[in-house]
Amino acid sequence: MTDSRPLQGESPVAQLDVTISACEDGAFQKRGHRARILSPEEAEKLAREQVLVSDFKQQKLEKEAQKNWDLFYKRNSTNFFKDRHWTTREFEELKACREFEDQKLTILEAGCGVGNCLFPLLEEDLNIFAYACDFSPRAVEYVKQNPLYDAQRCKAFQCDLTKDDILENVPSDSVDVVTLIFVLSAVHPEKMHLVLHNLYKVLKPGKCVLFRDYGLYDHAMLRFKSANKLGENFYVRQDGTRSYFFTNDFLAELFLSVGFEQVVNEYVLRETVNKKEGLAVPRVFLQSKFRKPQRET
Repeated sequence: MTDSRPLQGESPVAQLDVTISACEDGAFQKRGHRARILSPEEAEKLAREQVLVSDFKQQKLEKEAQKNWDLFYKRNSTNFFKDRHWTTREFEELKACREFEDQKLTILEAGCGVGNCLFPLLEEDLNIFAYACDFSPRAVEYVKQNPLYDAQRCKAFQCDLTKDDILENVPSDSVDVVTLIFVLSAVHPEKMHLVLHNLYKVLKPGKCVLFRDYGLYDHAMLRFKSANKLGENFYVRQDGTRSYFFTNDFLAELFLSVGFEQVVNEYVLRETVNKKEGLAVPRVFLQSKFRKPQRET
């Protein structure tokens, strides 16, 4: 089943080179290599709002990044994010990378939060062992306190992937799949490559990082005011947590600079309806797969 209607503000040209599919929630999503096209009103709004947060406040936000995420989890406990049961549907590598059906799979969830992706995976697939790390010590404690946490199947640990050496907790070249889902956007763009260097060290040659995060011109980006702008496509929320909105070109350059190979790197455009306000909300994500090259023999 397909839907040829453009998203709000999207030009017909932007519909080229896309795959359209229905989602479980009744919405439709498009995948392709073209970014969402802004409406004239949206473009004017972004052009107006160019005032950046002061350097002093930006430095303070960087220093307090861990504290702000810890406070986020203190306020919201485990109740903010929904469990992500769509992961195996969107990323077939979680099953396809096996050479035989019951093969044990070792995964690393980088930025596990309170386990909204981790625990559905462990429930669905009994042949997974998962490493799970997060910037926030409080989030890691919530993971360990979850009734589904089993030290025989999971190792959760606190880690700042921009400066800590992940090899202290995960062996080199030992992981079949790394998931990096709505995590890299919270990192300062100048430090994102440090995260990817860490992930590269533990991934087996020939295996992939599975990436999903906010894309350019997502509805969340358009809601920010200029008082919240940190830099190009980079914003701060009222609680001090930050969010970057990716283009596929920026992401590809980032991964390739670390040594990864691109497998898939595309926008996912969804139009969800806010029934309470009667508004169509354009969501834009980037969904990608980058592979660590096989070693030369």
